[in-house]
Amino acid sequence: MCRMACSRNLGMRNQRYYGTSRENISLLLNDFTYSLKSMNQGCQMLQGQTLQSGAASLPHDSRPPLLDFFAGSGLVSHALRPYFREVWANDVCPKKAAVFHANHPNAPFCLCSITDVNGAGLPMSTLSWASFPCQDLSLAGVGKGIRGKRSGLVWEWLRVMDEMPQRPPILTAENVLGLMSANKGAYYRELHLALEERGYRIGAMLLDAIRWLPQSRPRIFVVAVDKRISLPQNLVDDAPNWTHPTVIRNIAADLPHWIWWRLPEPEQPTTRLSEIVDYSLPCQDEPTSKKNLAMIPPAHRRLLEQCGLAAVPGYKRIRNKKQVLELRFDEVAGCLRTPTGGSSRQYIVIKKKDGWRTRILSPREAARLMGAPESFQLPGTFNDGYKAMGDAVAAPVAAHLAKHILSPLAEVCHDAS
Repeated sequence: MCRMACSRNLGMRNQRYYGTSRENISLLLNDFTYSLKSMNQGCQMLQGQTLQSGAASLPHDSRPPLLDFFAGSGLVSHALRPYFREVWANDVCPKKAAVFHANHPNAPFCLCSITDVNGAGLPMSTLSWASFPCQDLSLAGVGKGIRGKRSGLVWEWLRVMDEMPQRPPILTAENVLGLMSANKGAYYRELHLALEERGYRIGAMLLDAIRWLPQSRPRIFVVAVDKRISLPQNLVDDAPNWTHPTVIRNIAADLPHWIWWRLPEPEQPTTRLSEIVDYSLPCQDEPTSKKNLAMIPPAHRRLLEQCGLAAVPGYKRIRNKKQVLELRFDEVAGCLRTPTGGSSRQYIVIKKKDGWRTRILSPREAARLMGAPESFQLPGTFNDGYKAMGDAVAAPVAAHLAKHILSPLAEVCHDAS
């Protein structure tokens, strides 16, 4: 029985990541109890159990094992559940961990920084998924790049992979478009070459949640596979396809061991934004709504009166040193963000009998925009639920990738082992 892989020093980790508030002390005690239980059971705990809430264990679960790094609220684990069994996951945020545990009560989870993870103690796995932090690559961030304090944690992920007795044959990394577009592609090139040096062939795809959901959310998905694996022809194209916009094509031109992954196009989404809005929720009071409506630019206000829609989304932005509420009228929400500032929360302008009213998008509506089922639990405060979704991966996108590329790759890896 090995020491729990999530931490080299449990006490130091607890002091480092928890404050002294009553809420955090409660989280500390809960996590301490969970970690002691985990250490007693060892790193192989729950490997044979289903990830479905409340379901019985499956001692001979044939799904290939998954490591979920930066797991957050667990939407990736939820999306990949039909194809992979999670044997280990981690995140540093206690509030996201609460959402994860609420929806995956039987899954092993380490509440710790990835810097404290020892790969030598992790269970063997076919797939390692890392939705590493985007702040240093995002347009909304400060642009410190892939060596920044937060986005640079991707190198800790690779360190953990290096420490494992055997690296997983499939690696997947997910991040914002800036991974490809920022600094003339230098950030992605550095990651690509690091994967290539470790014996992988690699391809990247741009997948936008708008092809599945009423939310615009373009993300880069990097899929790397062990060079020794013979790839089925139906998984690879000879040239770029719909997942490879110009920014990817330009970067791929001079990179070694590049793969043009073949992914079938999804069916057109049928759900509109107005269909996921909960009209029973209270709007902001009349003075607040009036103040927000006054921020709408004149052109957007005219469109609002003419659009015929029951609900219109928008974000507050600074234009010419003035705060405005910019709307969109295509039945699609803007990209969800984490609620860290006044402009990070998405507004909904709703048609009432006495005129237009405003309110902030609710956590449940945010969950619907991420493709989470109604049964997906969102414990904690309004901001906790909103943050859990704003930081997540859209579930139908991850499921589509798993069904058509990751799961078939896993079958090939199993046959080759």
